[in-house]
Amino acid sequence: MAPGLPTAMDRPHFIGIGGAGMSGIAKILAQRGAVVAGSDAKESATAEALRSLGATVHIGHAAGHLAPDATCVVVSSAIRADNPELARAAELGIPVVHRSDALARLMDGLRPIAVAGTHGKTTTTSMLAVSLSTLGLDPSYAIGGDLYAPGSNALHGAGEIFVAEADESDRSFHKYAPEVAIILNVELDHHANYASMEEIYESFETFVDRVTEGGTLVISADHEGARELTRRLAGRAVRVVTYGDAADADVRVLSVVPHGLTSEVTVLLDGAELTFTVSVPGRHYAHNAVAALAAGAALGIPAAELAPALASYTGVKRRLQLKGEAAGVQVVDSYAHHPTEMTADLEAMRAGASGRILVVFQPHLFSRTQELGTEMGEALSLADSSVVLDIYPAREDPIPGITSELIIQAARKAGAEVTPVHDKAEVPAVVAGMTKPGDLVLTMGAGDVTDLGPEILARLAE
Repeated sequence: MAPGLPTAMDRPHFIGIGGAGMSGIAKILAQRGAVVAGSDAKESATAEALRSLGATVHIGHAAGHLAPDATCVVVSSAIRADNPELARAAELGIPVVHRSDALARLMDGLRPIAVAGTHGKTTTTSMLAVSLSTLGLDPSYAIGGDLYAPGSNALHGAGEIFVAEADESDRSFHKYAPEVAIILNVELDHHANYASMEEIYESFETFVDRVTEGGTLVISADHEGARELTRRLAGRAVRVVTYGDAADADVRVLSVVPHGLTSEVTVLLDGAELTFTVSVPGRHYAHNAVAALAAGAALGIPAAELAPALASYTGVKRRLQLKGEAAGVQVVDSYAHHPTEMTADLEAMRAGASGRILVVFQPHLFSRTQELGTEMGEALSLADSSVVLDIYPAREDPIPGITSELIIQAARKAGAEVTPVHDKAEVPAVVAGMTKPGDLVLTMGAGDVTDLGPEILARLAE
């Protein structure tokens, strides 16, 4: 039976309650009986989903939104120090809790699986949540994306397993103590917080050291960064299970055979071959499913039962999500914002598409563009044509000289056909003028480019 409510969190107030990570924690607390309140910058379907659970959600940030009887204020690293609700919490002496600490407390007394890595965390966490639910194990979970419905990023389940996405971006994954940890890949990203690969490795080593006694690390045998991390972990007490194409992988991927927008995957596990279906396209998603399979097996779930249950996962909002079709053109939405993710999603779409692929790309963060703009442009060369928007700043202030022009020039140097568009409102008309029946349009990025999918479909339908 899942534990109850931490008493210090029985009346929490969330600043930025509509965020992917924050809303999940708020939802679980509400389902456990807490009186949840919070604020967010704008109205959203997520805010409405939280209200349906009894939460009070204010739009905009103001000191008056914080109730004096709140037992804690939950924040993420994105909340600035001058936030008026944060200042009010200091005046009232209300404890401030980082979302990672709040999530760690929700996992107390359960059997946590923490999914980490530079890419693929949301998908792999979702695969585990869906497949374990299909098996009737009723897990709790906290995911960095919605399973196609607003507010479906988290659930308080009655079972003993808690599946959580473990975010390395601000080192918050150091707070968790998982029974099973998954590391999908290790690459340099989040340049505002990490200055080098050495810092990245050290951070992931700290995460692995948090695995509970007798626990297991499931880690890629293919990605060079993951292999280097595995070498650095030699001599530690944690049990290591590797997976992937590599001949020395403990769970070896023998084949990934695409069938339209699904794949048939065959693995060698404990000396026996096992074949199962992954209901989303692309080799990288197949590998995510194998990681989930290995993690479940580490918890003692029979692989022969978990493998077919993985087919019940059909995707996460914004992870190659089909938004619709108009005038013979499909529009798909992708959260990819790092070159590796962009390449993987474009390759997956190429494998399943019969016509041209047109990308509408919105770079995310000035710091990421500064460091990886050339690689982003090279990734766009995998598309037949691309529209590139201005950088979505998110939590960052502009960096002088860093614009989407860096990506555009790199893409053109790589032979890509690129059209810059500075006004997002012009994109639907531009795309409609570029497409023809049989094409596939991929809106790509971690910002508000996702809003363009319905607008492009509406323009195509005219």
